[in-house]
Amino acid sequence: MSDRVRNILYAPLSGVLHLSARLPFGALYVLSDVLAFVAGSVVRYRRRLVEANVAASFPEKTEEERQQIVRRFYRNFTDVFLETIKLLHVRDGQIRERMEFVGVEQIDRCTAEGRSVGLYCSHFGNWEWITSLTLWASTDAKISYSQVYRPLRNKWFDRFYFDLRRRFHSESIPKNGVLRALLAARKDGGRFVTGFISDQKPSHNDGLHHITFLHQETPFISGTELLLRKMKAAAAYADVERTGRGRYRVVIRPIADDVSLCAENEVTDAYARYLEATIRRQPDGWLWSHNRWRRTLHK
Repeated sequence: MSDRVRNILYAPLSGVLHLSARLPFGALYVLSDVLAFVAGSVVRYRRRLVEANVAASFPEKTEEERQQIVRRFYRNFTDVFLETIKLLHVRDGQIRERMEFVGVEQIDRCTAEGRSVGLYCSHFGNWEWITSLTLWASTDAKISYSQVYRPLRNKWFDRFYFDLRRRFHSESIPKNGVLRALLAARKDGGRFVTGFISDQKPSHNDGLHHITFLHQETPFISGTELLLRKMKAAAAYADVERTGRGRYRVVIRPIADDVSLCAENEVTDAYARYLEATIRRQPDGWLWSHNRWRRTLHK
């Protein structure tokens, strides 16, 4: 299917998304409440998987506590979807009011000293809004800001999200082109600050490191650490906390000034520990609908 035909077929959906993005935040969250009820209680989108993931991760909680996490998850899930669409029509000032970045000077220090930075992120809170880091970080022209992503199978949605992620002037790098892109960013004294969302289950060609995470033996992607080690880059973690509806605090927590000097898997272990602490602080904020542990659910 050609891009022209695809754009014609998706034109009605594009119109709906643009209209939704023009809603004020208050109206957006009314719509989110409706969508959350439909997704969680009517359609029951991956409900059994969400419940199984939460139950295995929090065996110490009561059934009522776990169900409360599940209910709140669906509201957060639809909030994030609509907040991401809102990037079509949002002002920088609105994002500055709703996002708070703490510790950005840690990143600026590394880049000022000539080192690139790999920022470990996760599917917690609104991960798409973290691209607004560029509103707070150094504006040095030698620094390139980017995020690594897995291309979507649906080409229209893939392009849609690709364009959204460039809203704050950072580049999206497909996973299979990350090494080439980061080497290019370092040419002529350049540095990169690149976000890696490394909390999903590894693909068949990813490096693996097994960690006990949320009470479960869990494979983590080790390729991010290997890449940063080759680049002698620094590593940090984006610790996200939801402080209100559509409001987030991101604390930059240093992991290593030079990953090449760390022991094998030391950085990946630190990432897993930070991520588990983030999830335990606000359990409903993580993407529980992802089949992280490859569960087989029987009817």
